[in-house]
Order: sequence, then structure tokens, then C-alpha cells
Amino acid sequence: MRNTLKTTVLLAGLGGLMVLIGSFWGTGGALIGLGLGLVFVGGSYWFSDKVAIKAARAREVTQADMPEYFGMVQDLAMRAEMPMPRIYVSPEAQPNAFATGRNPQHAAVCVTEGILQVLTWDELRGVLAHEISHVGNRDILISSVAAAVAMGITFMARMAMWGAMFGGGGRDRNDNIIGLLAMSLLAPMAAALLQMALSRSREYEADRSGARLIGDGEPLARALEKIDAYAHRVPMQVNQAQAQAYIINPLSGRKVRFASWLRTHPPTEDRLARLRDGSWR
Repeated sequence: MRNTLKTTVLLAGLGGLMVLIGSFWGTGGALIGLGLGLVFVGGSYWFSDKVAIKAARAREVTQADMPEYFGMVQDLAMRAEMPMPRIYVSPEAQPNAFATGRNPQHAAVCVTEGILQVLTWDELRGVLAHEISHVGNRDILISSVAAAVAMGITFMARMAMWGAMFGGGGRDRNDNIIGLLAMSLLAPMAAALLQMALSRSREYEADRSGARLIGDGEPLARALEKIDAYAHRVPMQVNQAQAQAYIINPLSGRKVRFASWLRTHPPTEDRLARLRDGSWR
């Protein structure tokens, strides 16, 4: 119920923001904004998994392709009493993983080539238990919608900036320019804050559920240590809106001012402490 409410608020917020920005061009602009909002809302619900997989340039794998990987996901899905998700591999060198999809019946789990090379099978099992837990907790819909909301907000903010540059109709030009420029700057910040609020608690819960699923927090803790270290050294080209879906922020290596304020994931040190102190039991 909580995730359903969050999703509803997100979708309504996206549509409302697009109508608001469109209104800077008068009634016609508001209607166009409403139309675009409905497109983004529908797309974020029905096609969020396809967008995430395509963005990761991932390929689907079968049991014949990778029997160990397939068997591990299959076992964890059975333990969690949920349908077998589709499984993918991304060609990225950075070790990382994410889950996506609107519900357990339409879920997908993706790992990078890098994670397959760096982690032991026991550590990979911990990571996959974390991602399966995201599916079971129905976090992946809220994550995917949050990413779509952020991308939609960025798109509309750019429209606002173009409107400020080329002028709008229906209002005093100077007021229009100031309002549009303010919207183009503040809207992406609002999207980032929205994702931060949603992402941190979900990661803690997926860590806890994943450790419970396999009966041990240490494999995931070791995996997180390795992934975090590599994420600071091995770059990955990921849209900022999609970064929060990964188990460790793939953009961790970027030097960003006020990075601690804009953190989409909990501090890795805190996650390790929780996994190792037995509080997940």
C-alpha cells in the first residue's frame, strides 16, 4: 500500500509539473503539457523495464548461455516464492547490478560483465538476493517511476529554458523569462531530492531482506565493498536518473560538489555495519 501511494504521488506530480510548465505558453501550452505528462506517465508504468535494459545495453541470457547465473537466480526466486525474473548481462566493465519492472510478474535482473569477473559466486549470490528482494518488496516499480519522473522533469526543464530563450506567449515577456529560467533550474533539483528520499530506505530494506533470504549478511557485505571500490575507479556512462536503480551508485567516482547532500544511496559503510552486526535477522 505504501509503495502504491508513493507511485500514485509520483505519477500525479509528473503530470502536474508538465501542465505547470506548459502553462507558461498559455492554455494551449498547458494542454500540450498534459498530453506529454500522460505519455510519460504511461511510458514509465508500462515500459520502465525496457527503458532501463536498453539504457544498460544489456542482452538477455538463458540457462544454456549461463547455467550458473541462471540457476542462482532461479533458486533465489523460488526461495522468495516469486516468479522467475528475466535475466540480463550488461557489457559494462564496472561491477554493478540492478532490478527493474513494474511487478514480480514483469521483473528483470541485470548484472554487468564487470561484476561477473570481480565477485565470487558466493558474493554474487548476495547481490542477486538483494536484487530479488527489491522485486519481492515491489521497490522496482517505484524506482523505475522515479527515474522516469526525473527524466520527464529534466525534459520539461529544458523546454522551459528554450521558452525563456525564444520567448513565450500570454504573459509579460520579462516575467515569463524569469519564471521559466527559475523552473529550468529548480525542477531538476526537485527530481534529485525526490529520488534521494525514495532510494535510501529502499536500499537498507533490500540489504536486510537479501541477507535474510540467504541466511547470511557477509557475502553481500563483501560484494558491496568490492563494488564500491571499483565504482570509484572504473567509470560508467549512466543517465543520472537511472543511477539510483543500481546496487551501488555507478557515478560514485565523479567529483561532485555537495556530493554527500545529493547521495542517492546510503553510505556503504553504514550498509556494511548493518549487514555485519546481525541487525538484519
